Amino acid sequence: MKSRTKWSIKMDKPSAPEIKEGPEIWNQKFGGSRMVIPTPRLIESLLFKIKKGTVKKLEALREEIAFETGADYACPLTTGIFLRICSEYAEEIRKEGNTKIPPYWRVVRDDGSMMEKFPGGPEAQVEKLREEGIRIILKGNRKKKLAVE
Repeated sequence: MKSRTKWSIKMDKPSAPEIKEGPEIWNQKFGGSRMVIPTPRLIESLLFKIKKGTVKKLEALREEIAFETGADYACPLTTGIFLRICSEYAEEIRKEGNTKIPPYWRVVRDDGSMMEKFPGGPEAQVEKLREEGIRIILKGNRKKKLAVE
């Protein structure tokens, strides 16, 4: 996706995680009241910990963010937004010739399905995962939903 601001600049905003009182509906859903607003750089660092040939569900990534920051849970909205920024940043630096990019494609939805908003969409994510030896299945009878097995 095109952006007026380079993705590398977006990676540094916000610069530090912030723990806030979460909305009551989320406090009940996720447990606790201390919600962390992560940063793209924090998410990037956690992406590098996902081993080649494995995937991490979005919920597990949020749990890891909360653990790393001492919060009860990570904001699901900003986590998704910042994960998207990481994915766009990764492709931006790949085009610049960088070979060490955050492996964003190793994150899947909680039901195992692909992330629609990653660069190239679900098809590109599937291709990257298959290159790492991960089996992908067609899920659902009417929807063509790809998921990890």
